[in-house]
Amino acid sequence: MKDSIFNNLEIAFASKSNRDLSFSALIFKLMGSPILVKTSTVAALLAIKFHLPIKNLIKATIFKQFCGGESQEETEKVINTLGRANIKSILDYSVEGENHESHFEYTTQEILRVIALGKSNKNVPAACVKITGIGSFGVLEMANSGKPLAEKNKIEFESIKSRLNRLCSAAQENDVPIYIDAEESWIQNTIDSMVMDMMLKFNKKKAYVFNTLQMYRWDRLDLFKAWLSQTTSNKVLLGVKIVRGAYIEKENNRAKENNYKSPIQPNKKATDQDYNSALAFAINNIEHIELCAGTHNEESSELLTQLMKERNIPKNHPHIYFSQLYGMSDQISFNLADLGYNVSKYVPYGPVKSTLPYLIRRAEENTSMTGQIGKELRLIQDEKKRRKQLLN
Repeated sequence: MKDSIFNNLEIAFASKSNRDLSFSALIFKLMGSPILVKTSTVAALLAIKFHLPIKNLIKATIFKQFCGGESQEETEKVINTLGRANIKSILDYSVEGENHESHFEYTTQEILRVIALGKSNKNVPAACVKITGIGSFGVLEMANSGKPLAEKNKIEFESIKSRLNRLCSAAQENDVPIYIDAEESWIQNTIDSMVMDMMLKFNKKKAYVFNTLQMYRWDRLDLFKAWLSQTTSNKVLLGVKIVRGAYIEKENNRAKENNYKSPIQPNKKATDQDYNSALAFAINNIEHIELCAGTHNEESSELLTQLMKERNIPKNHPHIYFSQLYGMSDQISFNLADLGYNVSKYVPYGPVKSTLPYLIRRAEENTSMTGQIGKELRLIQDEKKRRKQLLN
């Protein structure tokens, strides 16, 4: 095994019993079969549509692996478990597919509750939001097109901006930053503009508002540099979460169907290069940037530790967080936390039925990342073998 700071499996899986490991191994084995994932997805959607009693099965399997619970209260056990390992929890209200004003307002209130929780619980250092969770995708798409909005759509668009402003204001008031997720390219320019307005308003003393860069887009590194120029000239901090991205097939298919150049990098190597270049750019400007490095990639994670070491930046520097999704890459999260770095897990939560779109996307993404699934399985199997040898 290659020498790496992530090789200590005893630390990586310290919070998991043998039964937990066997459960996770089963989930990843199932997700390693594209046909099974596709069949199960269709079956689950049909079962939900026709009100068949499938909720308990979903909750006991894929939901248990990737979600913290159906409510904030149910996530408490996960928050505490991670907290004991010095890993923070970013609670992500992962309800998708709703498209009406009452839902948008409910989601806003739910995220305000997360911010309030963060004020009283040191293990919840930030909140997060998808703009399409607090506003209509269609309205954002119309605004992104640059065409004049009808009066009804203007009112809806102003409501989206008002909800975002309320969330960012609460983030500042409670000293709990908020991460704004990246979404599809055909609404992203509008999101970027809205979030920059919030940064200029609220990030004067600390980064309370973070935007997200998807480095699988070939234009994001230049945009990162442009953002920093804008924030420094306005004497505010730039809050940024850097990820690789989650909508490759969707983006490429839409570009092909509509005959425009795809915003996606030509290959994974280009994405990796831009991701790592973005890390270096952030570290070289860390006095002006607060960074959340969202990645399941060991090479990028280790690179960030090396960049910090080269610049004599303390492991627990308040401007730098490493982050992974709950249910994945524990060898990165737990080992980094054990070494003293700032680490968080994105912990999705929400009613099983309403989080199903998120869970389906998670399953489909992981199935397409065969190397990632194989690695998760191998690490679990290696840890089970290590524990068995200790008993001999």
